[in-house]
Formats: sequence, C-alpha cells, structure tokens
Amino acid sequence: MTDVSTLWEVGLPLAGTAGGLGYAKLRAPRVFWSLVGLPVTRVRFAVNYHATMDVCGLTVQPSRLRAFMVRHIARRPDVQPVPPKVRRIRGTSTGLRVTLRLPAGLEPADVMAASERLRHAWGVHSVSVTEIKPGFVELRMTGYDVLNRVRMPRRRPTGPMVVPVALREDGTAFVRDYLKVPHALTLGANQTGKSMYQRNLIAGLARLPAALVGIDCKRGVEHRGYAPRLSALATIPEEADGLLNALVGEMEDRFDLLSAYGVADIWALPEEVCPAPVVVLVDEVAELFLTATKKDEERRDRMVTQLIRLGQLARAAGIFLEVCGQRFGSDLGKGATALRAQLTGRIVHRVNDKQTAEMGVGDIAPDAVVTVLAIPPDRPGIAVAGDTSGGWSRIRTPELTAVEAAVICAAHAHLTPHLPALAAYRPALPDGISADPVSVPLVKPNPATA
Repeated sequence: MTDVSTLWEVGLPLAGTAGGLGYAKLRAPRVFWSLVGLPVTRVRFAVNYHATMDVCGLTVQPSRLRAFMVRHIARRPDVQPVPPKVRRIRGTSTGLRVTLRLPAGLEPADVMAASERLRHAWGVHSVSVTEIKPGFVELRMTGYDVLNRVRMPRRRPTGPMVVPVALREDGTAFVRDYLKVPHALTLGANQTGKSMYQRNLIAGLARLPAALVGIDCKRGVEHRGYAPRLSALATIPEEADGLLNALVGEMEDRFDLLSAYGVADIWALPEEVCPAPVVVLVDEVAELFLTATKKDEERRDRMVTQLIRLGQLARAAGIFLEVCGQRFGSDLGKGATALRAQLTGRIVHRVNDKQTAEMGVGDIAPDAVVTVLAIPPDRPGIAVAGDTSGGWSRIRTPELTAVEAAVICAAHAHLTPHLPALAAYRPALPDGISADPVSVPLVKPNPATA
C-alpha cells in the first residue's frame, strides 16, 4: 500500500508536469522554448560546438604561432583545427543568438552554406546567418516555427519612413524602410496573403505623416475603404492616367524646390518648406497594361512611361512606389521589364508557376526561387522577401481584416497631407469624417543614416 501511495504521490506530479509541457509545446511554444528548449539547446551547443564546426567544414588550420605554442609550450603533439570563436551567446523568447568571430580563411558565405547542417546538429527549427561587421557573424536560431502563429516582437525598428509589416523566420520584424528601399514589387497568386500584406502596410503608413495615393483599377474594391487616409485615388485606367501625370508634375515641382535650395533630397530641406513624402500604392498593376483599342495602347504607353520616370527619379523627391500584382514580366507589354528593374524591394507569395517566381526574385536572389515554389497553399501570408543585396528571408504577415485596416485609416484621417496637385483626385469621404487636413510635423531622418 505504501509503494502504491508513494508511486501515486510521485507519479501524479510528474505526469501533470509532462502533460503541461506537452500542452505548452503545442499551444504556447514560447513558454515551452523558455522552459525546456532553450536550456537543452544551450547545453547541446556548448557540448558539441567544436565537433559540429569541424564536421561542417567550418574550421581552419591554426596560425604558425598558435601551432608553435601548442607543440612547444603546451607540450601537445597534435594541433587541432580552429573553429570560429564564440563571442556572445544570448537567449531570446523565440531562439538563440550566437555571435562568432571568424578566423582567417573563413567568410560569412561559408557559414551560410552550412546553416542547414547546423540546424540539424543543434536540433533547432532554423538557423540564419547575418554579417554584423567584417569578421563577425551572428547565428540566429529559432527554436520553433515562429511563422505558425505570427506575434510581432515588442522591439521594432523605428524611423521617419519605417513600417513594420511582417515577421521574419528568425523572429525579427520585417520592415519597409523607404529611405533604404524606395520602391517595391509584391507578387502572389489569389488567396496567398497579398491583400493581407497590403493591409498591414497601409495600416502602418496611415500612422506616419505621409501622403498615400491609391491606384486600384478594379473600381477601387481594395482601396476604397482606406479613402479617409488617401490623398488621391484612381479607380479606372483613365483616372490613373491623369493621376500619374499629376504625380510626375508634383515630382518636377519638388525638383525645382530642391534646386532652389541647393540640396539633393527633400530630407535636407528646411522643415517649414519640406513637402510630405508620398507613397503610391498600385494594386493589380496588370490592369494598367491591358489594352483593347489603339487609344488604350497610347494611354498604356503613357502610364508606363510615367511609372518608369517615377521609379527612376522620384526617390529624391520623396515619392515611393508600392506595386502589387499576380504576375509581372515582359509578357505584360512594352516597359514592364524596365519598370520592374526600378522596384528593388521584392515580396513574393505563393505563385502558380516557376516563371513568376523567377520574375519576382530570380534576378536578385536566384536561390530563393526554390523557397517560393515550396510555400504550402494552406499557409496564406507566407512570402519570400528579398532585395538587391542578394539577401532574402521568409516572412509572414499578421492577420488584419479589411475592416480593421479601414478603421485605422479613419482614425488617422487627420494626418492626411493636403497636396494641391492631387486635389482633383481626392476621394469622397464617408459621413462623420473630416476632410480638413492639419499641419503635421515631418520627422526627418538622421543625415548620417539617410
């Protein structure tokens, strides 16, 4: 009887603990990682670090001085290869960060190439490698699939034109920084999360002192709900033609202003004359390329030319492009390839064919094409984000309904700047929302980082 009661007293708490940890692993992975995953991974990392680096080919022969010291001072006949030196280990709520000092003979690309083998060796969900500075890299390990349930980190990059949009696979925030990447292209098939990405982007932009311009030639079905926060909206190709002409005129007026003050971009202008930045949101860009008559072809050529001009020149004038579509390439018509070349930021959701994936990221990050094609259809919102540096990562946007995005736009309608050149295209506002703009101070970037 005593043995049974002892077993009951000891076994019941153990079973409860095991059950609780199992539940946490499924429903609260952050808790499970903090309690179990992180300590186990740190021990595993400390125990087999040298052996793992050696097996993965991330060790080099020591210098002659080190070999001499080992043989003659330490009295050891064998000299072991040298792995990267661990400078810092830091646990997070989603994974583990390890800073490594690379020995002579290794480069960050070597560590990146071995990231998949490191992931299996240490039993983590993913390992990404980021170069911090010459000679130093950071291993960003995630203990579980952070993209399964998107929770944006509390610490997010901030700036005058910085918008946190999604969560990266390494647990950090993916942001649209318009001062670093002024123009971007978003691709994806239907029901892949393209609209969700756009909602998060618009909701973030609505909080900034920037003018938002919508071009939605599907009669405004996507952008109409954001009207309180839009400085201009075009819902048919004819309106888009006139609006793009007005934007080019606004750009030329800003160049005259820059020339008068002898500065290179609007961020160097005095605050009292500095115009508000403009973000042009183009939904389903293929609608601008479709033609049925000779007159439509003339309008198409004119619009494409204006978009290319904006892509080439408008960054200094504070005008940025966000182009969205299901497919975008030379098959759309004349000027499509030239326009795509100006859209340096790329976000590609699941696509229907390999050619679209190659159009999206093949020219800037060829190794990301396979990852795009592997995105499962049952996980909308997952995409591959890349830029001209060749770097890319998987991201996923948090859920945000069209109604929630519209509410955010209405709540920040007072931030809508007044642009006289675009006044003819200002959308009608719902009842109860004021159309009177207010003076909004423009936060300028640090000249050292702009």
